Amino acid sequence: MKEIKELTRAEETIMQELWDLEKAFVRDIIERLPEPKPAYNTVSTIIRILAAKGFVHHETFGKSHRYYPLISKEEYRNFVTGKLLSGYFDNSVQNILSYFLEDKKLNLRDADELMNLINEAKNKKP
Repeated sequence: MKEIKELTRAEETIMQELWDLEKAFVRDIIERLPEPKPAYNTVSTIIRILAAKGFVHHETFGKSHRYYPLISKEEYRNFVTGKLLSGYFDNSVQNILSYFLEDKKLNLRDADELMNLINEAKNKKP
């Protein structure tokens, strides 16, 4: 398994766009970012950092590079949620759900939907 490193907010913003686009030139990524748009050199630098961290690679077209993810959104999501669970909730899904319920980030309708998902998962198991 690849070692995944944590991304900064700026790196994660660029990766979100690259995951959506699948393959992109720097200008393609910039087009999708909200105003005020960052400078081309800023995005290019962040992409080089992402390459150094093992998140992206590129194809060369003359002097241009088209970038693509090496780590999927799902892989990174698993890394982040695992870190969240272990760092703040003692690896307990119950603790994280209790937190969301107590902090009103999860309403009763969401809780009912979660219960339905849990029940479906139970019924699928042999």
